[in-house]
Amino acid sequence: MTTCGCQFATLSSGPVWSPEDIAEPAPTRPNGLPDIYRPDILENIEATIKELDSELRELSLDIHSHPEIRFEERHAHDVLTAFMEKHGFEVTKNYHLETAWLATFTHGEGGRTIGINSEMDALPGVGHACGHNLIAVSGVGVAIAIKKVLQKFDIAGKVALLGTPAEEGGSGKVILLEKGAYKDMSACLMCHPAPGPIGSVSLSSCLALERLTVEYFGHTAHAALSPWEGQNALDAAVLGYNNISALRQQLLPTHRVHGIIEGKDWAPNIIPDFARMICYVRAPTRSELQVTLKRVLPCFEAAALATGCEVKIIKEGGTYDLRQNAALGGEVANIVTAKYGAIDYEWGIKSASTDFGNVTYALPSLHPGFAIPTSKDGGNHTPEFEKAAATLPAHYACLDVTKALAATGVRVLIDDEFLAKVKNAFENDAEIQSLLKDTKFD
Repeated sequence: MTTCGCQFATLSSGPVWSPEDIAEPAPTRPNGLPDIYRPDILENIEATIKELDSELRELSLDIHSHPEIRFEERHAHDVLTAFMEKHGFEVTKNYHLETAWLATFTHGEGGRTIGINSEMDALPGVGHACGHNLIAVSGVGVAIAIKKVLQKFDIAGKVALLGTPAEEGGSGKVILLEKGAYKDMSACLMCHPAPGPIGSVSLSSCLALERLTVEYFGHTAHAALSPWEGQNALDAAVLGYNNISALRQQLLPTHRVHGIIEGKDWAPNIIPDFARMICYVRAPTRSELQVTLKRVLPCFEAAALATGCEVKIIKEGGTYDLRQNAALGGEVANIVTAKYGAIDYEWGIKSASTDFGNVTYALPSLHPGFAIPTSKDGGNHTPEFEKAAATLPAHYACLDVTKALAATGVRVLIDDEFLAKVKNAFENDAEIQSLLKDTKFD
């Protein structure tokens, strides 16, 4: 069962992407954007990424050609940890989870910690059709580039790269967050590929998600001889499904409710006594999601009442929307527009969901999307996107956003005024604060 994976659905009122679309940076930089912070550091980062180019490409293709689904990323775990050890990081394998890992590098004393994430998992049936091979090597590139900066410029600080399993189907980052894996980070950074105008980096959010398992319990009977003796659990599930379909007309177009029906030991001449509906509810923010859930749950309860079945509704847990930190996002936007392309707020994973959303509620974080070339109707979770994630243009789009993230991470470590702005943006996010009133993160 997929849980928090990036399942895309383009809004009817939203933009339409074409494979021919190319992002066009403004001929002059937008008014008010400052000069690049420490261009000497950015130059060092660019040089490091250039040196790593072929190694990162080989690593990306290796992971891409060995797709592993949630919590089974053993090959990715081994090749990524070996790579980080080779580049001078202290590695903790099987970090809290069998296929999670941590690679750290510390220079000097008393410095701050910048966190980075590398996703590794693939999808059942379509492999790396969400491009997590690119996310993996981006995290590696960011970590090594920051390490080189700390050494060259004698900066005190720590780099902590987390290898995070099971974004597609297991909420791996949520588990790691609960286990304290993010507790010492001043900020955390990662990125994600998606369709969009080539050359663009997106700072859009994503949808908050709640996963529901709805089980109906009835009574079997012979479907022809004595159907009146049965309570049809399949009918209950179908009614619940249709109730959701009727509700959709009254939901905002930015909200999503979708699911499937499952059963066991079904036969056409037996009234089913059990049926299960797996349902996802999504909304632009965590608080909006709670409002929509209050309308969705009665749809399932009414179906049980109509069919005489019992119903059990299980909230399996979910993920939050991305609270893109405004200060971190502004720094990435400044670097991208100066050096690499354009910034947008319409693409990325705007209509998908990710477990990194929970991380953004716990500490200042950023999760930009970056556009890679793919074919029409070949967005995330399709065979076409799986092919796109292995192309050379996708690799270089990944490296560009990697440079911007690395430079932003360095600024977190060395610029007190900038870090204060990052913290202020986090502390003044009303959606985050509404959650923090009731929840304590480690």
